[in-house]
Parts: sequence; structure tokens; C-alpha cells
Amino acid sequence: MTHAVRIYETGGTEVLKWEPFDPGEPGPGEALVRHEAVGLNFIDVYHRTGLYPLPALPWIPGMEGAGTVTAVGEGVTEVSGGQRVAYAGVPPGAYAQVRTIPAHRLVELPDEIAFEQAAAMMLQGMTARYLIRGCYQVSTGDTILIHAAAGGVGTIVCQWAKHLGATVIGTVGSPEKAELARANGCDHPVLYNSEDWVARTRDITNGKGVDVVYDSVGQATFDQSLDCLRPMGMLVTFGQSSGAIAPLDLGLLAAKGSLFVTRPSLMTYTAERDDLLVHAQDLFAVVQSGAVKIAVRQQYPLADIVRAHEDLEGRKTSGSSVLLPWG
Repeated sequence: MTHAVRIYETGGTEVLKWEPFDPGEPGPGEALVRHEAVGLNFIDVYHRTGLYPLPALPWIPGMEGAGTVTAVGEGVTEVSGGQRVAYAGVPPGAYAQVRTIPAHRLVELPDEIAFEQAAAMMLQGMTARYLIRGCYQVSTGDTILIHAAAGGVGTIVCQWAKHLGATVIGTVGSPEKAELARANGCDHPVLYNSEDWVARTRDITNGKGVDVVYDSVGQATFDQSLDCLRPMGMLVTFGQSSGAIAPLDLGLLAAKGSLFVTRPSLMTYTAERDDLLVHAQDLFAVVQSGAVKIAVRQQYPLADIVRAHEDLEGRKTSGSSVLLPWG
């Protein structure tokens, strides 16, 4: 019998239960995947606490994994048995040693990319892809601001945007994280705990403001992020680790310079299989070229999921983290 992490109610880390789990056989359109690595992401915390509802309870959280297809159901053409695959997105259920998943959500994993690396980059990397190629087309000469620049998405955005010719400003919480962000292409790490990051951003841009702000923090940074933008700049708010953003008076956007605000999700940007494949292929290409490096900075046994969530919420992690189902 294999194992998985289930939650029967929402709440703190105590609701995460490591227990025996039988995934069953794949049904029509499904594949059975033996995980070799599973991603750890802040959206998993949102699901655990109930901020983002799961489809039902009890349920197995987890939005990202990599492994090998061991069986396919009737009508499956996207993948085949023995194939190395990876995925990110709905439906949740990755916190398991073995799971079934709709085959159309799987992408073939190049041999050059290890399972652990894939599980650390699919959700965060495809998120980075839609941020800098979908929400706003980052190009040479742009200046961007990325919050949590030493985090999983942040380190990828810094590298990718720098590769595209942008100047990168990033907020971080410690000198150590500033060095990590700098090593990943961030031109101007800013310590948000000890510096006025709005003033620093304005100073770096000679008072103009940045072209785009990527904000996964939410409540604590939203208003100030608007103040960092140039006229007709764009704020992309793609997370809320500090809490939900209050209702917005749209007149404020006009008053601050005819600004744009968007609240995207990876699930929308990759809802169609063709779009999913484009995001994955673009990500694989920049990783295989060396333009973007994926460093797995933390690894936890999946059975030790409580500690993993505690570290993630306590800001004890940096870069990407993975869960090892058999470790």
C-alpha cells in the first residue's frame, strides 16, 4: 500500500495526515504516475487553510509533481507507460507516492532535467513564464520590480527577465536573501524590513517608476506597489502571502497615472493543452540553455510534510523546495 497526505478539514499544519492510500487504476483519459518528487508551493498552504477551497474534503493537496507513467486508461494518447512526465496545476493531488491524473495535464520531461529539478520548477517556472511573457511582455530596456525575489518564483523571474534584457529590482527580507537574489540576476536587491523600498525604487529609476511590478505578497505591499509604477505601468498581483487585498477604488488607478492591475492564475493561462505545452516548452528551453538555473534549496520527505509547511510559512525557505515521496 502506498501513502499520501490527506486533509479532512482546513486549518493549521495539524490537519495534514500521512496515511495509507490506494490510488486505484486509471480511468478513461487518466494516467497513473509514480512520483519521484513533488513540489512545495505557497498555494498548498492556501489550500490547507481554506483560503483557496479544494474540490472537496477529504482531499490530497499538492499542485506539482514529476515521475513515471506506470499505466494509462482508455483513450489516452498524450502519454504512454514508462514515460518521464511532469505537471503543475489542477486537479490537486500531488502529495502522494502514486496518483491518477488527467493525462492531458502531463507533459513529457526531457531526459536532461532531473525529477527533483522538474518538481521544483513546473509551477513556479510556468508561473514565471506567464508573468513575463503573458501578463506583460518583458523586453530589453524594461525595468521590473519583483517581490520575494529570493523565493521560488522570484529567483526564476530574476534570471529570465535579466536574460530578456531587463533591469531587475527585487525586495528581500535579509542580507542572505539579497545575495541569493543578486546571484540570480537581480540588479538591485532591496531589504524591505530596513529600507523604504518605494523610495529606493524611485531612486533607481530616476523618479520614473518601473514598467511592471510582480507582487505575490498581497495586502502588505499592494498600495506601495502602485506607487512604484510609471504612468500606464502594470501591477501583476499573483499571490497574497500576507493576506487578501482590500477592495480597490478604481479611481485610484487614474489618480496614480492611468495604471493597469491584473490578477492572473496559472490555471487560466494553461487551461488549454496547447498553451500548457507552450509554457512548458519555453521553460524547458531556458533551463536547458542555462539561461535559467533551478536550484533545489530544500528537500523534505513527504512524510515530514508538517515541518515543510512550517518552514514555508515561517519564511525559513529560499528558492525552490521539493518533497520526496519515498525518502
